[in-house]
Amino acid sequence: MYNWRKMTESQRSDVMARRRQNRYPWHSPPHRGSESSQYFVTVACYEHLAIIGESAERLAEFEESLPALLEDLTTSIYAWAILPNHYHVLIKTVTILDVLREIGRHHGRTSYKWNGEDNARGRKVWCNALETAIKSERHFWATMNYIHNNPVHHKYVTRWQDWPFCSATLYLEAVGRDEARRRWTGYPVLDLGKAWDPPNL
Repeated sequence: MYNWRKMTESQRSDVMARRRQNRYPWHSPPHRGSESSQYFVTVACYEHLAIIGESAERLAEFEESLPALLEDLTTSIYAWAILPNHYHVLIKTVTILDVLREIGRHHGRTSYKWNGEDNARGRKVWCNALETAIKSERHFWATMNYIHNNPVHHKYVTRWQDWPFCSATLYLEAVGRDEARRRWTGYPVLDLGKAWDPPNL
């Protein structure tokens, strides 16, 4: 969406022609099944507005409802982070298209509720979900690190466990800080996020 605004009319025409040729949706990412059963799912609020983060209560409510929704649709929910204007989850499922469909329905329900609360009927709340199939063990752990470090990266907190709307505390309790540091060093986020400092675990 953001690159689109920087394109010339000619570049936009080329992009749309390629999307039509490949039968992709015109204005959203294509969703495909994969041989992988592990997926990194990212969703942002429209225009990156902090709609989820309108209040701590809303963040907490969404952080409770999203894993509850995913629990019946996935084999594992490895990690999540809910931020004021976007969220990330790392899951295992053999029915990713079903998961995305149910996430879309959940977005519809939350949009209706929040727009009522904010006196903003008709406001677009969500962009479409973007799923990335996990390709390797290294990709998996780098993604795990990316998710748990995301609140630190966006400067909401200085330590993973200080952000209450994510799975970092559960993760650190499960593996211990020494192992978490080893995985941070051994599985850097690379192109998932460049030039980050190690977290204060």
